[in-house]
Amino acid sequence: MLRVSPRLRTGLLAALLAVHTGLASAQSPSPPRETPPPAGVNLPRFVSLRSDEVNLRTGPGVRYPVEWVLQRRYMPVEVLAEFENWRKIRDWQGTEGWVHQSMLSGRRYAIITGDVRVIRRQPDGNSPAVARLEPGVVAQIVECKDQWCRLDTNGLKGWLMRADFWGVYGNEAVK
Repeated sequence: MLRVSPRLRTGLLAALLAVHTGLASAQSPSPPRETPPPAGVNLPRFVSLRSDEVNLRTGPGVRYPVEWVLQRRYMPVEVLAEFENWRKIRDWQGTEGWVHQSMLSGRRYAIITGDVRVIRRQPDGNSPAVARLEPGVVAQIVECKDQWCRLDTNGLKGWLMRADFWGVYGNEAVK
C-alpha cells in the first residue's frame, strides 16, 4: 500500500476540488454501487476499500484533514468505530483513520502477510499446491472453515490457513 502525505499533494488536491465542484452539476449521476455495510453491524468487523484512492482523515468529516491516502482497491480494513456516515478503520499495518462509508465495500478480502504462502487444493497441509502468493497479494475470501479459508486471486482458488493472512478473525465463519 502506498501512503502519500497530504503535504505533498495539498496544491493539487485544492485544484482538483475546485474543478470537481465546478463540474459536479454538469456530470450525470453515478451508476448504483454495492450497498455499504450498515451502521451498527458488529464492531469490529472487516470490510474492504472500494476505490484505488481513499482519503484517511483524522476525524469523522470532511472538515478534518487528510492524514493518509490509501491506494489499494480491495485492501481489507477493519472497522473499529462509526459516527453517522463515517467509519474509523485500521489497515493491516496498524494505521488508523476515518473514511466515508461510501468508500467501503462489504466484500471480504485478505492480504498475505509474512513469507511467501502456498494455497492448497484442499484445506489440508499435505494437499497439492495451487499457487504461491507473495506477501502483499490481495485475494478475495470465498469461505472459511475451521482454521482454513478458501481464497481466490485472479481465478486461482485454494485454501490457506488463517494465520497466514490478515482480513478475518480467528473464529469467524465466512460464507
